Amino acid sequence: MSSAQPIRWGIIGPGTIARTFADGIAHSRTGKLVAIATRNPEKPGLAENFPGARIVKGYEALLEDSEIDAVYIAVPHTGHAEWAIKAIRAGKHVLVEKPIALTSYDADAIYHEAKKAGVFAGEAFMYRVHPQTAKIVELVKSGAIGALRIIRTSFGFNMGTFRPEHRLFANETAGGGILDVGGYPVSMARLIAGAAEGKPFVEPEKVAGVGHLGQSGVDEWASAVLQFPGGVIAEVSCSIMANQDNTLRIIGSEGRIEVKDFWFASGHKGGVGKIELFKGNEQQTIEVKEDRWLYSFEVDAAGDAIRAGRQEFTSPGMGWADSVGNLRVLDQWRASIGLEYSVEKAAKRVTNLAGDKVTLGNSIPKRSIPGISKPASVVTLGFEFFPNFAAASLTLDAFYEAGGNVFDTAFIYGGGKTESIFGDWHTSRNVNREEIVLIGKGAHSPLVYPDIIAKQLDQSLNRLKTDYVDIYFMHRDNTDVPVGEFVDAMDAEVKRGRIRGIFGGSNWTRERMDEAAAYAAKNGKLAPAALSNNYSLAEMLDPIWAGCVTSSTDEWKTWLNERQVPNFAWSSQGRGFFTDRAGRDKHDDEEIVRCWYSDRNFVRRDRAIELAAKLGRSPIHIALAYVIAQQFPVIPLIGPRTIAELEDSLSALDIKLTPDEVKWLEA
Repeated sequence: MSSAQPIRWGIIGPGTIARTFADGIAHSRTGKLVAIATRNPEKPGLAENFPGARIVKGYEALLEDSEIDAVYIAVPHTGHAEWAIKAIRAGKHVLVEKPIALTSYDADAIYHEAKKAGVFAGEAFMYRVHPQTAKIVELVKSGAIGALRIIRTSFGFNMGTFRPEHRLFANETAGGGILDVGGYPVSMARLIAGAAEGKPFVEPEKVAGVGHLGQSGVDEWASAVLQFPGGVIAEVSCSIMANQDNTLRIIGSEGRIEVKDFWFASGHKGGVGKIELFKGNEQQTIEVKEDRWLYSFEVDAAGDAIRAGRQEFTSPGMGWADSVGNLRVLDQWRASIGLEYSVEKAAKRVTNLAGDKVTLGNSIPKRSIPGISKPASVVTLGFEFFPNFAAASLTLDAFYEAGGNVFDTAFIYGGGKTESIFGDWHTSRNVNREEIVLIGKGAHSPLVYPDIIAKQLDQSLNRLKTDYVDIYFMHRDNTDVPVGEFVDAMDAEVKRGRIRGIFGGSNWTRERMDEAAAYAAKNGKLAPAALSNNYSLAEMLDPIWAGCVTSSTDEWKTWLNERQVPNFAWSSQGRGFFTDRAGRDKHDDEEIVRCWYSDRNFVRRDRAIELAAKLGRSPIHIALAYVIAQQFPVIPLIGPRTIAELEDSLSALDIKLTPDEVKWLEA
């Protein structure tokens, strides 16, 4: 884009912050306001509040407007992610009013969309790109107050009385202080902690929050303590029902810095910002005079990035990692006080993040599994790591929309949380249960007994909101119990209709599987017909967890080839061994070293790296393709935590390794 050509802005949502941003555009050097989108074009005052802008009916119409280069999204918090993604998919650059999304997971999804689309995306913390902020950073970096010790800052005001009609008190639109203004002190604390280390920002090692939830369930006042590397402590506070001094205090070993209303810099229409520096008995006032309007800096920072072909702000503006990290702290702060909005729960969150109905796609190839009547995706999604439904649903939606229909759950994961998440997901999405291949697991150590299977399955099915699983695995084995008793217990669940496919053992040995098959044949029972053991290009040398079994050895491969028992393989990509976290000279990750480091595995890793370079892929893609390419049925379990990680894993599915390449990788 030409440096002389103005960035043509459109605004979605005509509220107060939109009018303020429009002022910023009017006083910028890079921008021009072209249109304002509203669902009520007859609303009085629109022409006066947005002079010179076309009034467009409906947000979609603005996204379809070819005269718009960039979109500023100023709808309530709950609409930020949806309209950011829709704008990005329409090819528009986006600047989203803070918070860019309700959670760090949502923000990560937005930036992933922007990365794919090749457009700019940013979170609108206007103070971050003001010269006063750059001056504060410079003072900390220069050691003006010595070594950094403590940061104290707040953003709080008093609405006076509870006003249920106001957005700040509305649970359904994610009101309260933490999301509305808490991001300011948190973002400044992370910026200052980073400046002390010569970095754009630093993430805290610990976050502990407290707060008061009002009658609508939103936080009316709250505080948190952040501990950064090196012992630096930040005390942050926000409120909508308590006036605070809103002063930034940066305390060092030799002095302190104080800045009143740091987030407002030198004023909306320009003026003089004051930084007070205290050192010993001396006090110095550093003035930052700016004639420009506050929001014009934000407009131009975005405009300069767009013109230069950059996709994110440069520091001290909030780049993508900075923005996601800031929301991650707010996630932890909210979790500390038990603040989950109604819109984040399954009853209200019934569409994907872009607001669309979730339907089964066809990008992921399908395969047939003996004993399962439905086609099954060639990879299975495991999701034991997600903190709540809102975070998990992003990946569940994306997997299903890509064509993934095999889901791995277990009684023990998250104390039952992940089973409940899956139950909430498939019912809230109203997906066809008959299209899903659902794996359930029970009888984990130490409760590995035949009578536990039915008891835990009772609870699992209730959480999963279904009356059957397609595949059932015992999570562990107990060789002190005759294997026939376990076969009888699982066979009984098939007869009850609660297992409507196949069953087997997770982390079972070959000998135990053969013994179970022989018992079943002799006694007219169904035999275990599936396995869920570790399998990967790298052979697991030491169990990751007690009782784990690998099936990556040569002896196992011979057995699997002969039996053709499907193996739903966990840790199929070596748990980081095929990433840059591992290496012959890297010993920081105790688990990787203990479980995977051997000469044989490193030769395989070298070959995966070599083949990846030849194909223009990553070694972890080769590792996943290797598992899928086996001559016996292996269905790898993948455990992505974000949509970006999911799509990266799925990108390996188009790699078709030949038998010769498989043998070569095995060295």
